[in-house]
Amino acid sequence: MGSDPSAVAFDTVSSAVSKNADVVIIDTAGRLHNKLHLMDELGKIKRVIQKVIPGAPHEVMLVLDGSTGQNALEQAKQFTATTEVTALSITKLDGTAKGGVVLAIANQFKIPVKYIGVGEKMDDLIIFDKHEFVDSLFKGVTKG
Repeated sequence: MGSDPSAVAFDTVSSAVSKNADVVIIDTAGRLHNKLHLMDELGKIKRVIQKVIPGAPHEVMLVLDGSTGQNALEQAKQFTATTEVTALSITKLDGTAKGGVVLAIANQFKIPVKYIGVGEKMDDLIIFDKHEFVDSLFKGVTKG
């Protein structure tokens, strides 16, 4: 608390390298797409970790709330303008909205959806299967 997020990221990556870690996860949760200074910090975090590992980060996953509809699209727009998002996770797809936003975001931004959240338990975060997802959208729909 009260530390510079970029400094924390730098220390984390430096420590991981010294310990020969295979994976480092840096969670920047709480970034509001409409707060410029928070979005600018994402760029700074990327720059400082590249001082330790050139070419990092190797994956940038944007996690979106699937129940927010058009707001999720706006968030994706702002985050992809600020950083190179390489994958998406869409949560809260257990409601009646059926996650149409998943299709819109994946289509508009050409970013793969890797995970979807369909509940609140650990096992409810599942690997996204596009065929299964599309089939579920039409489940119960009859021809005619």
